[in-house]
Amino acid sequence: MNSEPLTYSNYLKINELLDLQQCRSIDPDSGQPEHDETLFIIVHQVYELWFKQLLHELDYIVTLLDRDEINGGRHHLKRVLKILKTLVGQIDILETMTPAEFAGFRSFLQSASGFQSVQFRELEFVLGVKDRVQVDWFGGDASIRLQTRLEAPTLWDAFVGVLARAGYPVPDDALTRDVTTPIREHEGLQQAIIACYADEGFADLCETLTDLDEGVQEWRYRHVMMVRRTIGTKPGTGGSDGASYLATTLFTPSFPDLWAIRTAF
Repeated sequence: MNSEPLTYSNYLKINELLDLQQCRSIDPDSGQPEHDETLFIIVHQVYELWFKQLLHELDYIVTLLDRDEINGGRHHLKRVLKILKTLVGQIDILETMTPAEFAGFRSFLQSASGFQSVQFRELEFVLGVKDRVQVDWFGGDASIRLQTRLEAPTLWDAFVGVLARAGYPVPDDALTRDVTTPIREHEGLQQAIIACYADEGFADLCETLTDLDEGVQEWRYRHVMMVRRTIGTKPGTGGSDGASYLATTLFTPSFPDLWAIRTAF
């Protein structure tokens, strides 16, 4: 049994944490890395930590909605929104790095790319942005994790379920849809959503889900602009088309029915 007293440092593993920023752009003469590589590593490591927390929260929200605990689900959704705002704020920090400063160490990244973030793909799957091909991009444990996410109901499916159990006229095919496919607009389901706006609690849940969808789209937009600002039209280090690829992900909502109903009021 460890007899060492619990401290701030050992509880949070501070020494291990601060040892994780290992730069690759070491100058052979000075022995020092390019100044801005440390910033680049820290921001992306923090992103992955926040992705972990987002998955933790979203999985819990699905559990709460499956138990018809709407108030709890809304509460944790609002926490998710705050985290998304923090993710957008981190882009402001990255944008303090000029293209020349990034170019100083970019070649040392070789084929490493944010395109390879497994947790971000998991987040997309939880939100219903599913693509079977993405599972094949990864191997080993990552592929298993993504396959599990692909086959699992999404946050949207949890919402549709709680709506149906509350007595709203949710069509059967909305409840039994293939959860491995992207979420599509459903006019019959839209009628049930419109009806639920008469209930303040459900209306707030719908609007908070819309806030979540908008927040993800805001992050995507800022990310695209940051990449354009930093590398222009160059291809991504992971072999993608860089900003051009990222731009294709813009303005495609995760929850299209929540946007389609806006003209009905």
